[in-house]
Amino acid sequence: MRRRLIALLKTRGRNVFASQKDADVFLAPGRADPAEAMRSPKSESFREDASMEHIYCRGALTELLKYGPRDLHAAAKTSNPPRVLILIIPGNPGVVGFYKTFMWTLFQAFNRQYPVWSVGHAGHCAPPDSMDMVEDASVMDDDVFGLNGQIEHKLAFLSEHVPRDTHLVLVGHSIGCYIILQIMKRNPELKVIKSVLLFPVIERMACTPQGQVMTPVLCRLRYAVYLPVFLLSLLPEKLKAGLVHLALRTVYSLDTIVIPATVSLINVDCIGNAMYMGSQEMRLVLERDNSTIRQHLNKLIFYYGATDDWCPVQYYCDMRRDFPEGDIHLCERGLRHAFVLDAGEEMANMTTEWIRDDLRGLKQ
Repeated sequence: MRRRLIALLKTRGRNVFASQKDADVFLAPGRADPAEAMRSPKSESFREDASMEHIYCRGALTELLKYGPRDLHAAAKTSNPPRVLILIIPGNPGVVGFYKTFMWTLFQAFNRQYPVWSVGHAGHCAPPDSMDMVEDASVMDDDVFGLNGQIEHKLAFLSEHVPRDTHLVLVGHSIGCYIILQIMKRNPELKVIKSVLLFPVIERMACTPQGQVMTPVLCRLRYAVYLPVFLLSLLPEKLKAGLVHLALRTVYSLDTIVIPATVSLINVDCIGNAMYMGSQEMRLVLERDNSTIRQHLNKLIFYYGATDDWCPVQYYCDMRRDFPEGDIHLCERGLRHAFVLDAGEEMANMTTEWIRDDLRGLKQ
């Protein structure tokens, strides 16, 4: 049904603006262009070092962001191959651009010694001109855009793009933490040194304050979102950037690197796939997987938010009670669940300290 609705919107929609200049009337005279905010010297350095790629994985369009070597199989044949990959598994929506500051800080913290990659969720990015959302619909894996499909998608990515003898530091955010636990459960042969689970959404998701609000939206009302998203997608890029900047105006120290990532989500296919995945999260993320946690506890670090409506403090207390020997932290810095908006660097510096000894031990 969703695919038919999206096709209908695209067929009957038309661009209501003739050119980019039409957007200028919506910007007050003398006001800074939000798109220009993306072109800070800091963001330029991100672009110099980062590699953004689009590939097909399990038949679905996938966005990658890479700092360091772009091809680990080729790098493995060099005289000094990288022994470790730091891999970021995002939350939902799984847009890798949100994590640029976080990834850059990690990459710099270890003197660019270890590649830092992020693999986006299948179908959460707009296709470049030369690609479609799916490689071949007739042979695509079933339900790759669902929660289980996204887990298998990450396992396939690791199998295809990461040499088997590479040591892994996995960093998950939100539902990415659930995916990491499933990765470790389904492929115990992976050489995981440490998994850092940030604001972990790993249990009773629909029961959380935010889950109670979003469950009816994602499970029963998500089709109503497609039309306004489609209409917004017709706007010029400059105007979309302005609207995003306006929507995020309450974030005091906003990292402007997230603006283009947010603009990229103003796409019916991306939003549709993200909301479909979210609807499955509400139904499938139920009881905490204590067995997997217990099996890998010495490799896990949990970081809970103190004001997180996706994983309340009670979940932190339950974890501390059930796993008193675990490395389980409660935020004391006032960081929000969506830390990428304003605290990517701070969160990366904390992550660096958590994993530094493990990486140092690997070198000895």
